[in-house]
Amino acid sequence: MQPRLRLHASKRLRLSTPTIAYPSCQCRYASLAAATTPAPSIESTMHVSTPITRHPPTQPPPYKPAEFRKTQLHRIYTSLIRSSPLMLVFQHNNLKASEFSGIRRQLNFALEKVDAELSTEASPSIIGKYTELQIVQTGIFASAVKVAESFNPDSSSDTQQTRATNTSPQYTHSLSKSAWKTARSAKVQTGLEPLLSGPLVVLTFPLVSPQHLKAAMTILAPSEGFPAPKRKANPGLYEPSIQSGLQKLMLLGARVEGKVFDLDGTKWIGGISGGLDGLRAQLVYMLQSLPATLTNTLEGAAKSLYVTVESRRQDMEPKEEKTDQPEAEQKAE
Repeated sequence: MQPRLRLHASKRLRLSTPTIAYPSCQCRYASLAAATTPAPSIESTMHVSTPITRHPPTQPPPYKPAEFRKTQLHRIYTSLIRSSPLMLVFQHNNLKASEFSGIRRQLNFALEKVDAELSTEASPSIIGKYTELQIVQTGIFASAVKVAESFNPDSSSDTQQTRATNTSPQYTHSLSKSAWKTARSAKVQTGLEPLLSGPLVVLTFPLVSPQHLKAAMTILAPSEGFPAPKRKANPGLYEPSIQSGLQKLMLLGARVEGKVFDLDGTKWIGGISGGLDGLRAQLVYMLQSLPATLTNTLEGAAKSLYVTVESRRQDMEPKEEKTDQPEAEQKAE
């Protein structure tokens, strides 16, 4: 017996054909007309328009790929060298991270103390806040030193000829091809070549300050003229990890205002009494004393001549009086 289907169920199973809406002929032609673009004219293809800027003028493409870590380190080191008038170079021997962090903590503590001594209400000292101690890669740092010393973007000939929309690598930033060529062909010695060997640690100061340099040397490289703080004054400095790290550091030299100093020269700069203000006072005293010394030297000859003539005159006056007395006696007789 065939199964029975209810009436409302049979209505649900009824086939239904979907209604498809076909666009009219007029709408189809309108869409085709909007999609079709006219071909460019021959005259427009003959004249090349200005190329599209693919890089902003403030960040032109570097000579080497920018996504590499070495490229970014080179850029950081170049900027650090140009913005640091005072820089100390150390050599380390397998310095651990815990030792290095402890040394940086003690160094910041000593520099903050100097800032507190030199700060006034009118001009607070912030040199210690922006002083950095960091480990650098020797090869990349040596290349950055050469670029910073030999390449000057302002005096480069490519500055006037290069446009911001140019896609050629002839730009004038530190990672450009022109900077690379200039540093490669430069024959000028920077003076840091003997110091850039082995693993290095660099201490950079934003300004030249003998007081901060002395405080840093008492922590990192204590010597006879720069004694380390006593245990009672700074007990954290004598922790085993920090002392172990300090024994692995060796001061090689310094770079001050573009000039390289050895260990003795670095100690001389750190030993300037009164800092830059004291050095300026000494210079003013020398400039003031020099004219006085010159005046005394020029007046010395005239004074000696005057004294000689005056003494000769005084010697001759009694003789004239004695010769006049016999003549007066003869006339009286």
